Amino acid sequence: MFEISDTLMPKVMETLISLAQSSLRIIVVVIVGYLAIRLLKIAMNRLESILIKAGQTTETAPGASRQRVQTLIGVLGTISFVIVWFVVGLMLLGQIGINIGPILAGAGVVGLAVGFGAQNLVRDLVSGFFLILENQIRVGDVAMINGTGGLVERITFRTVTLRDQSAVVHTFPNGTIQTLSNRTKDWSAYVIDVGVAYKEDTDRVVEVIRRVAEEMRAEPEYGSVMLEPIEVLGVDDFADSAVIIKARFKTQPLKQWFIGREYRRRLKKAFDDEGIEIPFPHRTIYTGEASKPFPLFISEAQAPLQGRN
Repeated sequence: MFEISDTLMPKVMETLISLAQSSLRIIVVVIVGYLAIRLLKIAMNRLESILIKAGQTTETAPGASRQRVQTLIGVLGTISFVIVWFVVGLMLLGQIGINIGPILAGAGVVGLAVGFGAQNLVRDLVSGFFLILENQIRVGDVAMINGTGGLVERITFRTVTLRDQSAVVHTFPNGTIQTLSNRTKDWSAYVIDVGVAYKEDTDRVVEVIRRVAEEMRAEPEYGSVMLEPIEVLGVDDFADSAVIIKARFKTQPLKQWFIGREYRRRLKKAFDDEGIEIPFPHRTIYTGEASKPFPLFISEAQAPLQGRN
């Protein structure tokens, strides 16, 4: 039977105690990592509920706020879980006797190299994260990005895709977006400049403008998307041949053009019925004796030549 000498016994006991302590520490690290993940999930779910409730108070498209928040929480959760398990993995390697110093140094060098090589990618991802977080634009909005307008078809953490009126698709990396204008955020507006002749009574013109707008609001097809009565801002300008009256419709998102085109059609008919003139450039041509001819004088030196002819 194998017997351990008295000189080896202390070393064996010390080794066993060290293994037991390392095993205990490994178990503790795993348990702490697991608890950290559980707490993170609870915190993320709580944060998701708060953000969804806050977004639902202002959203116009049902479910848009939930989709946006779930996307953000999913990305935050993935990043948090990766960080936690990375730290847990390093601690476990340290407990089994592996020197993690070179690993950290190598990871730092790799991270630095990747950071330099993927600066634009990182910039796009960070910009895309805040673009979605701040709810600046959503799929289905009509927006103008860097001077190019169109319908937002796709939003990712890296790019935004627009399709313009000619069906041309434009893709913008999020990090390159310098100016962004959303034409359908929460509600939309259609501004119309009505030009009438100087001889017309502007108060009477305003009455016709309001009447046509109210007739449209009385119809369910148009009234359901017109959020408020027409806002007549008044006489806005004295143009070369017209008095400009400015008005505005407040509509549901994306419905401003639908309302504006129909309103212009009806307003033109109403002006024709009321005899209100919509002026256009005129050109006057004079013939005959409208202006005197220029006088012609012949000098004496040229007289003989004129006689020969």
